[in-house]
Order: sequence, then structure tokens, then C-alpha cells
Amino acid sequence: MLTIRKLKKSYGGETLFEDADLQINYGERVALVGPNGAGKSTIFRIILKEEEADRGTVERDEWTLVGFLPQESEDVGDYTVIEIATGRAGEIEKLEATLKKFEDAGTVDVPEYSEAQGMFDALNDPKVEAKAKKMLRGLGYAETDFDRPAKEMSGGWIMRAHLARLLVIEPDLLMLDEPTNHLDLMSLLWFQDYLKNYSGAILMISHDREFMDELVESVYDINEKKLNSYTGNYSAFVEQRHAQYEQQNNAYKNQQKQIKELQAFANKFRSVSSKASQAQSKLKEIERMEKIEKPMSPKKPFRFQIPEPPRGGQKAMTLENIDFAYGKHKVYEGLDLTIERGERTVLVGPNGSGKSTLLKLLAGELTAQSGDYTPGHNAKIGYFSQHRAATLDPNASVLSEVLNAAPTLREDEARGILGSFMFRKEEVYKMTKVLSGGEKSRLNLVKFLVDPPNILLMDEPTTHLDILTVESLILALESYAGTLVFISHDVHFIKTLATDVIHVANGVAKRFHGDWDYFIEKSGAGDERAALTAD
Repeated sequence: MLTIRKLKKSYGGETLFEDADLQINYGERVALVGPNGAGKSTIFRIILKEEEADRGTVERDEWTLVGFLPQESEDVGDYTVIEIATGRAGEIEKLEATLKKFEDAGTVDVPEYSEAQGMFDALNDPKVEAKAKKMLRGLGYAETDFDRPAKEMSGGWIMRAHLARLLVIEPDLLMLDEPTNHLDLMSLLWFQDYLKNYSGAILMISHDREFMDELVESVYDINEKKLNSYTGNYSAFVEQRHAQYEQQNNAYKNQQKQIKELQAFANKFRSVSSKASQAQSKLKEIERMEKIEKPMSPKKPFRFQIPEPPRGGQKAMTLENIDFAYGKHKVYEGLDLTIERGERTVLVGPNGSGKSTLLKLLAGELTAQSGDYTPGHNAKIGYFSQHRAATLDPNASVLSEVLNAAPTLREDEARGILGSFMFRKEEVYKMTKVLSGGEKSRLNLVKFLVDPPNILLMDEPTTHLDILTVESLILALESYAGTLVFISHDVHFIKTLATDVIHVANGVAKRFHGDWDYFIEKSGAGDERAALTAD
């Protein structure tokens, strides 16, 4: 279906990768992994003919229909959600223009024409609206949202509408660049189940370890400018890569030991006439060796010990008989909830059930219409949301923000922590006003970790983080001595950290005193999605 041979790409004299080979067969699920800046998205752009390689070839079967979901959305004008999902937001007109251009030029036998024709036919299918609505519901849209102007919604929801359109087209090769970034847990699990039964091939870039473990059959890793292939899911890749490193490192050490022994013999006896020829022979043996290069060890998560926060009371926070509504829409009525010191609690439940509202009530960001909100003794509450740009000084550097948050922190310690959260080298001197939304989110996360509250409330903390950074965050939070309440769509993050689960649905917050697997078992549901939607 898709074959890449001997691909090379450089920017400004710096090579991203060379002699890269990749093969994707029909129906295969493949993950492309590597550190930020390694060239993953560049390979995507080369496949899509948006960029040219310096050398090498990209070949795909003539009739293969390729669909791509980028990380960012284009302007949606005044189109509704259903118009985007069905291609009526200008997509069909663009395809018509493309087909006409090729027909007028008499070049209808090229892959680009057949691809445009395939997409045009898919979006003109009589069942396209029914298919689009099915996809939109699965991705978390309510029926009442279908005819809403998309511009009224957040960028994440707009991306879901584009994803729905892509799934409606059903391309032979589905290319996904961080597809879970804009999904909550419910829609992610639906999407994951949908892809398990998808008939086409999938090539993905993802930071979600569990998502890849559930779906992919092979992994291509960009490492040291090479593209290395591994069989199995992401966890299998990590094991194989480690075993490969150990094998190569042992071979390197053994050869270095042998070279050292031969060189020592030559040094000792080269001046002894009776042994000179033997000494020369040892030197020639060293020269004839095919030298083994010392392998680079796989990057590991950064281990950072969160400072001990001030000790709080046994009851970290309490909600009693809480009523809360947005206008006429009642979210909670008579809600009682107690969070105990030291618990690590994840909030789960259907879309729109009130998880983020509950987190904001606990943070004191929202005030209930009635009832009592009582923080515990000596409570120091930190609320990490996805929109905390206002807390940063626009004229301060990344490094100074962290040092100001924790004055006892040494600069080298601060740089080490920032490096693990993807602020590397000169990036620590960037002014916060020029940071992207994702960079601001990561910087605020670092500030929480270096000067921690004793109650930490986090809404989707892993968004904008790569896999190694997620692992670094997990390691830090595992040793955190305070109380943690969080919302996440990252199942690996939930499974590793959560000691308690609170299921939110229909204004009720039901506690399960156990981890994620305990919650699934006690819910009585057959699978994770069913457990989340249960009353």
C-alpha cells in the first residue's frame, strides 16, 4: 500500500533522518514514534506531498485513498457541525474543482485524480448524513449540537467534527497526528473501539501509550537519524528496544575489552625483539576489526522528587448539600462529597456530566447556589486547568517563572526539570508571551511541581505532553505526598495513579474505593465505555 525507501531530510544542514525505510500493508496498524523534533510530522508531510525529501522515494498503490487528520483546524466560517462532518463546508466544492482541473488537463489516470474521486463519492453517498451523525455521537456530540455553527465551539470540538468527516470518507490509509489530543475519555474509548474494527490501514503519531498498545501491530522509531522497525505494540517496542540496547552495549564493551588487551600486549612487547612480530600482529588485528559504535541508551523519564507540601487535615475538602446550576440547567442538587488527605482520585463519567464543574467547585473557582464548601485544615489548593495563561508574567522568561515559583531551587535543577517537560537549551530563555498554548500549559505544570500545594486539582494534565514527559509526570506524582484529584483521557495515566474513582452522572458523584480496574469490575459493566456511561 505504502512504501518509503532510502528517505533523507535535512533542515539548515541538520539531518533529521536518512536511509529511512517504511512499509505499510493493507489493514496494518503502525505507530511512528520518536522525541519531539525527530521528524515524525515531517514524514507525514512528505507522504502527503506537502514537502519534498532530499533523497529517496515514497510509493503508494495507485488506487489508495489517503485521509489525514492534522493537529490544528482551519477556519470554519459560518458552517455548522453537521456540514463539516458531511463535507458540505466547502469540501465537496474543492473536490469538484480538483476533478475538473484534472479532466480539463486530460490527466485522469493519476493517483491524485482517483483519490479526489474516491473522497467525492464518499461524501455524495446518500447515507453520508446518517454516517456523519453516528460518528459525531460517538465523538461526544449531542444531537442538539449538530446544527450549531462550529465557530461557537472550542477548537477541540471543531477538530472532532473534522475527524468525523474523515471517518465518514473511510480512507484506505488513515493518517492520524496526535488524534487523542482533543478527545475526552468517553470519546477516546469510542474512537479506540471504532479503529479496532476499521478495515483500512492506520499510520499514527501519538503520545497516548495505552491507545497505541490497544491498536498498533508495529512501531517505527526515529532514533539517531535512523528509522528502526519493531513488531508489536508500544510496550513490546519499549522492551525490544531495551533488549537491543543491552545486546549492543554488551557487544561494544566486550570489543573494547578485547581491544584494550590486544593494545596492552602490543605496548608491552613491541620493543622486545622475540615478541615484536606478535605485537605487530595484535595491532593489525585491532585494525582489521569492524568497530562497534557505543550505542546511545534509550531516553528515560526524568526522575523529579516533588518537594514535601505542608501537611493538611485528614479531611482535605468537603462539599455538603451542594446545589449548582448554569442558569436553568441543574448540574448538582444536594451533592455530598468528602476528599480525604492522600487520596489520588480520578473523576470519570459521560460527556457533559459535570466532571470539570465538580473540579472547579472543589477548587473554589465556582460558587454553589447553596450548600457548604469547606477546605480542610491548612489547605493549600492548586488548580491546574487547561487555560492558565493569565497566571504567567508575559515579560518573564520560562526559567525565571520557575525560579520565582521556587526560590530555593538551583538554576541547574530548574533547567533539568524544564528539559524533562520539553523546554530544552535556549528555550528556557523565551518570554512567556511568545509561548504557544501547549507550552504555557506545560510551564504552569512545572510551577505546580516545584512549589506544590497539598491539594492538587488537575484537568487533563497530560495534554501537550509527549510519552516520556507523561512518564516523568507520573513518577513525580507517584511520590507526591499531598492529595490529588484529576480528570484525564489517558488510561495509562489513570491506571498508574488513581487509588480512587468518582463516577459522575446525572448529578450524582458515586465513589469507588479502588483503582481503575476495581471500578470497571464493581460497575458491573462489560467494558470501559459501558462503565463510564452507567447511571
